[in-house]
Amino acid sequence: MLFHERKLSPGSVTVYLAALRFFFCKTLRRAWSTTDTPYPKKEHRLPQILSKPEVERLINAASTAFHRTLLMTLYATGARNAEVTRLKFRDFDKQRMVVHIQGAKGRKDRDVMLSPKLLEELREHWRRLRRSPKIWLFPGNINHCGDRPIDTKTVWHACYRAARRAGLQKRVHPHTLRHCFATHLLEAGTDLRSIQLLLGHSDLKETAKYLHLSERHLHAASSPLDSLSLEGQSPHEK
Repeated sequence: MLFHERKLSPGSVTVYLAALRFFFCKTLRRAWSTTDTPYPKKEHRLPQILSKPEVERLINAASTAFHRTLLMTLYATGARNAEVTRLKFRDFDKQRMVVHIQGAKGRKDRDVMLSPKLLEELREHWRRLRRSPKIWLFPGNINHCGDRPIDTKTVWHACYRAARRAGLQKRVHPHTLRHCFATHLLEAGTDLRSIQLLLGHSDLKETAKYLHLSERHLHAASSPLDSLSLEGQSPHEK
């Protein structure tokens, strides 16, 4: 029913099964058979990637200067949606040119590079904010001031609107720019281990998926078709 009627993904069905298992085992104190209720196989789909020109179009199509800075920060740091919303101005170390991402997924802190181009954008962003003290990089109150950050929906809508304004046919969300960050670093020659640390992945296998997306690695070998000596026309065209 969950698959056919409600059209849920394997991941969502797994969540439902985990809740039922907890209810039976912990609440009802009854046995749970994984044989009778097997977990669905997890889908492994490659994420969609924007090319560098498409990322440029996306950022340039931001509806406001605030959203432009937001998109630039996502792409420049490879941070997750929730991580970007919690960034503070004090997290940017101009002396060492690094960004401190604190309390990330798995309650782990990590550092990423601070792009000089992003730093210039952040200086302008600081001037545009209307009130002091400026704590949150992206404050969520009216007129972009106050004591709380934006929520993740604001980040999602910033990506969605910019993608529509840019005329991109691909589906774009905040995590798309994280995938672009990793893939474009790999295409530029950055090793997988360094990308793993920048993304905060606990397992290198999770980072290795970008090998399937990097043009540099996809084009490292030629198709075997190119080695064949074929006639100019097919028999049906003669």
